[in-house]
Amino acid sequence: MPVEFLGIAATNDGSETGPRSGAAFDKEYTLRLARAHEDHGWDRVLFAYGSGSPDPAPAAAYIAARLDRLRILLAHRPNVSYPTYAAKTFATLDQISDGRLTVHFITGGNDHEQRREGDTLTKDERYARTREYIRIVKKIWTTHEPFDHEGEHYRFHDFVSDVFPVQQPRPGVSFGGSSPAAYAAGGAEADIYCLWGEPLERTAEQIAAVKAAAAAAGRSDVPRIQVAFRPIIAPTEELAWEKAHRTVDAIRARKERGEATTVRHHRRGAPENTGSQRLISIAEAGERYDRALWTPTAAVTGGAGNSNPLVGTPETVAQALLDYYDLGVDILSARGYDLLGDAIDFGRHVIPIVREEVAKRDAERAARGPQTLAAVR
Repeated sequence: MPVEFLGIAATNDGSETGPRSGAAFDKEYTLRLARAHEDHGWDRVLFAYGSGSPDPAPAAAYIAARLDRLRILLAHRPNVSYPTYAAKTFATLDQISDGRLTVHFITGGNDHEQRREGDTLTKDERYARTREYIRIVKKIWTTHEPFDHEGEHYRFHDFVSDVFPVQQPRPGVSFGGSSPAAYAAGGAEADIYCLWGEPLERTAEQIAAVKAAAAAAGRSDVPRIQVAFRPIIAPTEELAWEKAHRTVDAIRARKERGEATTVRHHRRGAPENTGSQRLISIAEAGERYDRALWTPTAAVTGGAGNSNPLVGTPETVAQALLDYYDLGVDILSARGYDLLGDAIDFGRHVIPIVREEVAKRDAERAARGPQTLAAVR
């Protein structure tokens, strides 16, 4: 299968290693960063969600109206709007983008962050709500007759939308998480299942869990798998590792000065979500795994989101990404610490290597016959 690359659609230039230089929503920077992704071989970018951050939906519409090819992954938390409203927003954005939208539904792994916007449900209740929400949105996207809904979390009557997506039968649904509840929800409802970068063995275990959940939900297909990393590349291995250590030092220095290294992942105390707990556990067990995975950035940030890098030359990082492709990962998410510069460098030096090698692998498997291709993928 062709490989895809997902980058980040940040609305300002801040990262864990340095504060932003302007406003939270910097229109010029947002467009410049998105255009850099489009011009350097990326397939789509993620508009992330945070309780106090700029609203990702209008930011995504701003980019979609100005770029022609770059696809959009829009993060959305079900607690912030009713599904009837959200479904219309998504359909309108799919129209603006000429069918380039995928929606990433976030259940929420931190009670404090959820309560910032009035969400007081428990984690298990949030997963049940998310599953109901996704099903409603899917039905609104594909139903042209009024219908009623009487569920655990949502009730409405005689609703029908007058705006529908360009994509048929509907836009894709993306979902992530590392707990059994997440596997169950995403295995049942997601077209794409998102994981944070972990060692190959653990990633294989998670992929198996997602497939098992999809089968348990009665699906004949399985979600595509996406894995996210923070690549640190340089022309030589020595320079890459020097850059990696400078990156950790910069994050640590900001923490020691009391600066919030991210707004979106700010929290109090130990992480509540399973994904962050897993990253911390992996970091405690060792610094280096497999070909290029390095864990100190996850350790210094407390497992805050996508935080494990692949470190090395473009060739080393590309081969590490191919190791994940060979496991069954065909969407590779990458975000550097210098958002703009790293997006350009990764697009110039890593993406072409991975695409070429994937094309070779797929051609070889196709030559051996469809049964071989199905068995591997």
